[in-house]
Amino acid sequence: MTDASATRHGPGRILIAVYGVFALSATARAAVQLATQFSDAPIAYLLSAVAAIIYCAATFALAKATIFSRRVATAAIIVELVGVVAIGAFSYAVPDDFPDATVWSHFGQGYGYVPLVLPILGLLWLRRTR
Repeated sequence: MTDASATRHGPGRILIAVYGVFALSATARAAVQLATQFSDAPIAYLLSAVAAIIYCAATFALAKATIFSRRVATAAIIVELVGVVAIGAFSYAVPDDFPDATVWSHFGQGYGYVPLVLPILGLLWLRRTR
């Protein structure tokens, strides 16, 4: 498939579903952390909220499947990959700033490292369906 809608067919449906689950779980977790524990680790919880926004953007862009949304999805997934690597490394370097797990801390260890693998799969899928 070479049309823009190819992202939402075949394995793309699974990818969108996984992104949707992560969008929902990251949003819920960030909301709870920001509402109840913000003073404990403000940087970590704000970064968790940023991750949630990126997951939402990637989910909607992959599902929309237009030429413009593919660009949005690509940008969101690249930011996601950079974020999970940078925050994962930062969470090991400065563990006091991450007293509780966030989506991207420790390279997504609390989520079975799926946050580290998901953007790679997303970029590969976008490349395959271009």
